[in-house]
Amino acid sequence: MLLLWVSVVAASALAAPNPRAGGQKRGAARVWSAAPNVVLIVSDSFDGRLTFYPGSQVVKLPFINFMKAHGTSFLNAYTNSPICCPSRAAIWSGLFTHLTESWNNFKGLDPNYTTWMDIMEKHGYRTQKFGKLDYTSGHHSISNRVEAWTRDVAFLLRQEGRPVVNLIPKKTKVRVMERDWKNTDRAVNWLRKEANNYTQPFVLYLGLNLPHPYPSPSSGENFGSSTFHTSLYWLKKVSYDAIKIPKWSPLSEMHPIDYYSSYTKNCTGKFTEKEIKNIRAFYYAMCAETDAMLGEIILALRQLDLLQKTIVIYTSDHGELAMEHRQFYKMSMYEASAHVPLLMMGPGIKANLQVPSVVSLVDIYPTMLDIAGAPLPQNLSGYSLLPFALETLKNEHTFKNLRPPWILSQFHGCNVNASTYMLRTNRWKYIAYSDGTSVLPQLFDLSSDPDELTNIATKFPEVTYSLDQKLRSIINYPKVSAAVHQYNKEQFIKWKQSVGQNYSNVIANLRWHQDWLQEPRKYESAIDRWLNTPTNLNKI
Repeated sequence: MLLLWVSVVAASALAAPNPRAGGQKRGAARVWSAAPNVVLIVSDSFDGRLTFYPGSQVVKLPFINFMKAHGTSFLNAYTNSPICCPSRAAIWSGLFTHLTESWNNFKGLDPNYTTWMDIMEKHGYRTQKFGKLDYTSGHHSISNRVEAWTRDVAFLLRQEGRPVVNLIPKKTKVRVMERDWKNTDRAVNWLRKEANNYTQPFVLYLGLNLPHPYPSPSSGENFGSSTFHTSLYWLKKVSYDAIKIPKWSPLSEMHPIDYYSSYTKNCTGKFTEKEIKNIRAFYYAMCAETDAMLGEIILALRQLDLLQKTIVIYTSDHGELAMEHRQFYKMSMYEASAHVPLLMMGPGIKANLQVPSVVSLVDIYPTMLDIAGAPLPQNLSGYSLLPFALETLKNEHTFKNLRPPWILSQFHGCNVNASTYMLRTNRWKYIAYSDGTSVLPQLFDLSSDPDELTNIATKFPEVTYSLDQKLRSIINYPKVSAAVHQYNKEQFIKWKQSVGQNYSNVIANLRWHQDWLQEPRKYESAIDRWLNTPTNLNKI
């Protein structure tokens, strides 16, 4: 039914302005005679490159394609932190991660933080949210928390279950991720029974868990989510022959941060080409199921005659590596992990427009306020997306020139053993680590190396230096790294004190226990040395 309906309807980085500078006009002039409704759908782990060619050739995504044809798609949209809670904190606050201090999946916004939804409600909108939120704190095990805090400790221990696939025996099974489908049903019912009767405009948020991989089978909570799980119904939406097998660098040639990530994600062992292809196929099938839930919302809006009155926005908190760069999951600045989908359609929104400018998830907050006609705070890290997308907007080039030609992303959580910072411009991706000197940076020319296989930081020292200087003008990243380092120590000490005399037994039986139990004193001593190493923030 859904597919049938769709077929019928079917710069220079150095010149960038400061994103927090006052006096800049960040939004668009009000263009609607009546305030439009807004629906924001945020999935998890969706690789944004699937929304445009050639990624769109790998899997059938009819409703994403419908949004592309009838709205505006942003070709270079990025997460501000490639992990759930910090990314969602950026979405709901409009602030970069170092401003929210959402360092990991355990630490997000204060529960009383004023979000864009709170402001829209004050400006006359009826509001509702369903599904995954995770902007105050996200899903995490004790191992997730302890690993995030101790990532600076000098040991290397395997953390996650090995990535695998799991096929549902029932060939016609459609509702694989039942919790997501239930939340989608709740959202549709709310549209039909409540929103349709409102005289005020409404804003609806739906958060989906798909296409995030599922918990590891029979391994327990501490072994993460490394199972790509689907049915034949969704696998049939995937073009198996179009699946690309990613190139891997030899383990000996990997960047040290990448090697640590690959090892902790249990990906340094041998994988056959068939295994890799299956993991990617199952992931794409999970994306197809996500697209179908998006379709349920679009179809309900159409049936209720609300589609022409409603702006629909679809995005994701981050992507999924799906075995690119010898990794799965996110926690990386590579494109598969950091590049997200971002599409918008509705009244006044340009149809079939593809925007190449770099944008990021902090732009959602000012966009929502802009739609509501609410004043935009000057302290926001992002800019409204409406100047790109509105049909009737005048002087759009002036608005575009006020937006910096770069985006910032950063990561401070588990599976990576150094704070990571990405500056993305039109051509370049620059990635710095820790204090900027103890770990070598990475530089990729995405115009000639879209797969990010060749680090050219030493080959182009002038570019590397200029981008690093630009990054430091946006964020004092050595100081932020030191602050996170200090936070990690303080949190670990509090946790250690909370478990008391059971500390040695508890920490030995987290998910790294197989190595730990062989030499427990070795690893506890490494933690003790880390705790006793001073972190002097004043020197930075």
